[in-house]
Amino acid sequence: MPTPIRGEKAPDFEAPDQNGRTRRLGEFRGRNVVLFFYLKDGTPGCTKEACGFRDHVTELRKTNTVVLGVSADTVESHKKFVGNHNLTFDLLSDPQQRLINAYGVAKGPGAARTTFVIDAKGKIARVYPEVDPGDHAVEVLGDLQAPLHAR
Repeated sequence: MPTPIRGEKAPDFEAPDQNGRTRRLGEFRGRNVVLFFYLKDGTPGCTKEACGFRDHVTELRKTNTVVLGVSADTVESHKKFVGNHNLTFDLLSDPQQRLINAYGVAKGPGAARTTFVIDAKGKIARVYPEVDPGDHAVEVLGDLQAPLHAR
């Protein structure tokens, strides 16, 4: 599927988090959602990106935002990744790549590093393709602190 673009309705999803709890986009209606796709738990770039969001999650929450990471890794792998790095947000497991394909970010056996900001009404507000994992969380935070549809 093609990557959704700004202004389009975000593709709905249903996927288990690191604790096996099924999460759905609809449960976050009324809040912004940072949905970041990454290749694999524990790789250097993906760890750097996830830890960046961890380090800024309190500030992100002040913008009425929830952070969710997505990869094709298993629930068990996510649980270990969360524990190893004290991540304070949920990771969604997508081994069949349903969510990855719905957002058009499939790359080989996983997902291309891409982030979507979904606004409180469920529409794509921003798309960040091929992000730099080192400063990406700060970039997203800065954009969320400004009006979402201003850019």
